[in-house]
Amino acid sequence: MHNRVLLMLMTASAAAAAATAVPSVMADVFKYVDRAGNVVFSDKPLEKAGLTLEWTRAGKTLVAENREQSEQLRERRREAAARLQASLALKRHQWLGRSPLWGSPTGALTSPKPNASLKDRRAHYRALIDNTARAHQLWPELLHAVVRTESAYRADAQSSAGACGLMQLMPGTAERFKVRNIWDPAENLQGGATYLRYLLNLFHSDLRLALAAYNAGENAVKRYGNSIPPYPETQDYVRKVLRFLHAERQAFRS
Repeated sequence: MHNRVLLMLMTASAAAAAATAVPSVMADVFKYVDRAGNVVFSDKPLEKAGLTLEWTRAGKTLVAENREQSEQLRERRREAAARLQASLALKRHQWLGRSPLWGSPTGALTSPKPNASLKDRRAHYRALIDNTARAHQLWPELLHAVVRTESAYRADAQSSAGACGLMQLMPGTAERFKVRNIWDPAENLQGGATYLRYLLNLFHSDLRLALAAYNAGENAVKRYGNSIPPYPETQDYVRKVLRFLHAERQAFRS
């Protein structure tokens, strides 16, 4: 059974260009496959029998694509590591029960009935959300839109990644903004509103970027040149919050 072997054929001029590492000098790349399935790359066309040309790419284009793929792979690894750390931290605190951050899912406030509708849950937390928003110089409608997107007004909501409460705070974010009991609705809202206000200040009041950072992390937005990262989940998140914000404003006006 033959194993596929990766071969790289380079002319002297191409080797010299690679050795000097001048980005502007990049030859085209030709990919061939022989009858045995071996892959052959070359910097010039080959006319050997048994070789089939699969594609030709500009060197710069190939390098750019490889960089993008590498960055996407690194991002996926960072996200997986973050989810694992959050999950381990959540289990550690639940098992040990030593940190006030984890308190009780019932929180300090009375909770709405288990079968309460979205409308009833919203009404239950409305005053708390409105007051928290104003205390952080946020539109109440915006905080409602984020809470609806994050947890649908469920104070006991918990994601598979370890995000908790109305604002779906991650453990690290909760500790960063000095949330003592992540399950307490008032503290959870305080932590989430503080973070949202921080992000709005960081991105110069650009709401879309602040929302993208709330979902994907501020560093992800920075890595993509202060733009919404190309993650479907984050792009959908921003659209959803803005849609709920529009609905909140329409309801307020009516």
